[in-house]
Amino acid sequence: MTSPQTAASRARLLELIKELAVVRGRVILSSGKEADYYIDLRRVTLHHEASQLVGEVMLDMINAAGIEFASAGGLTMGADPVATAVMNASARSGGTVDAFVVRKAQKSYGMGRQVEGPDVAGRDVVVLEDTSTTGGSALTAVEGVRNAGGNVVAVAVIVDRDTGAKERIEAEAGVPYLFAFGKDELGLD
Repeated sequence: MTSPQTAASRARLLELIKELAVVRGRVILSSGKEADYYIDLRRVTLHHEASQLVGEVMLDMINAAGIEFASAGGLTMGADPVATAVMNASARSGGTVDAFVVRKAQKSYGMGRQVEGPDVAGRDVVVLEDTSTTGGSALTAVEGVRNAGGNVVAVAVIVDRDTGAKERIEAEAGVPYLFAFGKDELGLD
């Protein structure tokens, strides 16, 4: 059950997303699809007030779904500040969730890792993303984490664009897909 504090945080985060992140006008998304709006969540996840709210809201959503996990992260760069926010929210509440970063491809130098941060091998992890259109970035991260020995227990995003990512991720990755806000909540029907 969501606490009154988390409900207030969620309401404030929604205000900030609408104010800072929703950009109207024709754009080409990373998926190659065209849209009449863009949700630039880096304007939120890297904002001094909003980033703390992102961590609190995402952690509460994942916990409310009954998902237990030890680490959270996703494909660099959209997921990086989301993972850090979740890690910090966990620490503030006495938890021990770590964060990780998934590169698009395994490094050919150094330790040759695709997943950076505390080792995910043998750990339950949540793959994070700021927003998802087709689910491609999250699925790339899921594959990278699984190749590194991590057990992906869910994919969680801040905003779902309602363009098929949920269905694709649940079908292809076989894990629950959670989102904090739908495009309808942003007035983007």
